[in-house]
Amino acid sequence: MGSTFVSAKNMSVEDFFLKYGAFESQIPLSKQDFIGLIEIFPDLQIEREANGIISVMSPLKKGSGKRENRLNFLLNLWNESQGKGQVFGPNGTYDLPDGAIKMPDVSWLSPERWAEEPDDEESFIQVVPDFVVEIRSKTDRLAKLQQKMTNNWLANGVQLAWLIDPYKEQVFVYRQGKEMECVKGFDQKLSGEEVLPGFELDLSEMRAKK
Repeated sequence: MGSTFVSAKNMSVEDFFLKYGAFESQIPLSKQDFIGLIEIFPDLQIEREANGIISVMSPLKKGSGKRENRLNFLLNLWNESQGKGQVFGPNGTYDLPDGAIKMPDVSWLSPERWAEEPDDEESFIQVVPDFVVEIRSKTDRLAKLQQKMTNNWLANGVQLAWLIDPYKEQVFVYRQGKEMECVKGFDQKLSGEEVLPGFELDLSEMRAKK
């Protein structure tokens, strides 16, 4: 073990992840083993790919947390005014049809999709959201997030998805059955289109401090 991790010898697995950040396993876990892992470490954000590979996300820094909370608040305001649907923040966990288990930063389910959700408060969300947002943090690899948008969200039936990059001030917009669009510049508003009619995000609120 390299000198960087010498101090980790006597740490718990949870403390190791919290100190050293993101981690991706090389050994696939069954869904049952994955559920057992998150029961042991409930405070960690852990995702599972369809092939069983797991990823532990880095602890959230205040800038990223602020952006996530703001977008979640704005989407909830819109949802309340519409009187419909369900909004979930970064702890909303989806058990997707392809076997992946994912946690988007923000997500929304239409009343129609939510009506299909099994009535079990202790399970992961079983239906696919209509809308998801991933907000890049400084430690996130952009290419990996882009794969997540296409391979996990669009492939499983999400209708509209935004990948927001605060550092390059660009948004990758994904629509079901259409080509990805890159929106550049945070001096404009982004529309929820027909999926979230009337919802707009002022991108200036997503800026990272220089």
